[in-house]
Amino acid sequence: MKLLRYCVLALPLLLAGCLEVDQHPEWLHGKYAGKEDNRHFQTRFHSDRLAWSAAVQDRGMKQNEYNRANP
Repeated sequence: MKLLRYCVLALPLLLAGCLEVDQHPEWLHGKYAGKEDNRHFQTRFHSDRLAWSAAVQDRGMKQNEYNRANP
């Protein structure tokens, strides 16, 4: 009975390390083998970097309390 109790208590400790998954990307011939991520200006602004930059700056200006509070 005691042996069974110790085995049941030890089981989570033994299985805790079994579920670790390798989280590093694979490399083939010295290069990353996965899909490259698209940038925001490539997906939402059709690769127009200036339009993306203007949208980010405009959003920042609307969050500025000094610009919103002045009459």
